This record gives sequence, structure tokens and C-alpha cells, in this order.
Amino acid sequence: MNSSVKNTLIIIAILISGVSQAQTFRWQQAVDYTMAVNLDVKTHKFNGTQKLVYTNNSPDTLKKVFYHLYFNAFQPGSMMDVRSRNIQDPDRRVGSRIAALSPSEIGILEPTSLKQGGTPVKYNIDGTILEVELAKPVLPNSSTVFDMTFNGQVPVQIRRSGRNNMEGIDYSMSQWYPKMCEYDQRGWHPNPYIAREFYGVYGNFDVKITINADYVVAAGAILQNPDQVDYGYQSQGEKIKRGKESTYHFKSENVHDFMWAAD
Repeated sequence: MNSSVKNTLIIIAILISGVSQAQTFRWQQAVDYTMAVNLDVKTHKFNGTQKLVYTNNSPDTLKKVFYHLYFNAFQPGSMMDVRSRNIQDPDRRVGSRIAALSPSEIGILEPTSLKQGGTPVKYNIDGTILEVELAKPVLPNSSTVFDMTFNGQVPVQIRRSGRNNMEGIDYSMSQWYPKMCEYDQRGWHPNPYIAREFYGVYGNFDVKITINADYVVAAGAILQNPDQVDYGYQSQGEKIKRGKESTYHFKSENVHDFMWAAD
């Protein structure tokens, strides 16, 4: 074998090895949400519980985590409000509408308790970002469990999410729950929400929504209990209600967000 052929084979072997190693280091974080939320349609307020299994597939040890609290953007004086009123080319759908919201119209999302593996943790809310100091670091290739209770208020719809949209739908719910921020090769992405795009972790959702029984709920998920939430009809065509409230149980896999609507 002459030297040129030998050198060529060595170069090919190095390139193949490099590609293989690059593929080995590709990773994505994973989340599994189990949530139950109760929405009061008279006050537009809700409370919920969230169990989040967070899997750290990165090679890094995590000592903090961050959540998005998107609904907090819809408050007078928020970063999104100030930006919308001061940039030269504002989104016409926003403008000064946030600044004009009354206390009963604003968006609210806040944890009332948070534990990691059963141990209470310290956290801080800064606008639309929740910063959490972990009770125990999350090691590479391991999982941890967060248990949270939270309260919120659905804002009057300004953009994608909220109540009473222009099409007459009562509730259009996206990015409505405390949502884990993305961690990737560049680190955490705890970006305040200022009407830009969303970057988050793909995962699985198991969600129960309790709401006034007069409402019908749809979601980007598979309904688990259709027999329990179907009104049904008597022979004369009269609706048969199932109590004052209905609980819809949905599941979805490998999605970026759990979205639902009610009317």
C-alpha cells in the first residue's frame, strides 16, 4: 500500500470517528408533567397541582432550574408591556393594551409551594421567570421530581392565549402553566417573555381539567374519559347534565406544550 492511499484511509477513519463521537454527545432534556387544574369561570381564576419528572440527559450537573410563568407578561408595567409601548415598530395586537388591563383582566401565574423530592426549595419570581435553588443537584443521566401547587388568572386575550378572543371563544389556553425552561448545549434559556417565540422541552402530559359542566373542552391531546364528560341526550332531545362540574382527562406524548380551549 503506497503512502498516499494509506494517508487517505487514515483521514477517512478519523472523520468517521469524529462523526460517531459527535452523534454520541447529542442529547435533549425530557419532562413528564402530571397536572390537575380547576378553573372558576366566574372569576377566571384557576388553581392547580403539578408533578414534574425532569430528566437530565446532559453531561452537566444542574444546581438550579428555571420555569416560565408566561401569564405574568400580561400585567401593566411588565417587560412585554413596556417594550410594546416603546419600540418603533410595535405589534399592533399589543400596543398599549396591556397597560390598560384592570386587576380583574390581567394575567397571573405564581407557585404557592414547590418541593424537590419531597423537600421544600427556595425560589424567586422575576416577572415571567421562576428561578429555583435545588435541594439536591441533578446529576447527568438522572431524574428528579418537582411537586408544585400554583394559582393563576386567565388574562383578557392580547395575543395567543387568554379569554374572550375575537372569534368569541371563552378560553384559549396555551403556555398557561409553570413550564420548565430549556437547557441545552448553551446552558439555560430563562428568557423573559416579550412577545417572541417559545423555546422549551418536549415531553409527555397527563392533565385533568375541572370546569363548569356547561362548558365543552378540547385539547391537543387524547381524551381519556369521554363517557364521563359527554352530555348525552334523552329521547326528547333534552341534554342530561352530569353535575355542576366536569373533569376532562387528557394525555399527550412528545409535544412542546399542552394547549386547550373551552367554551
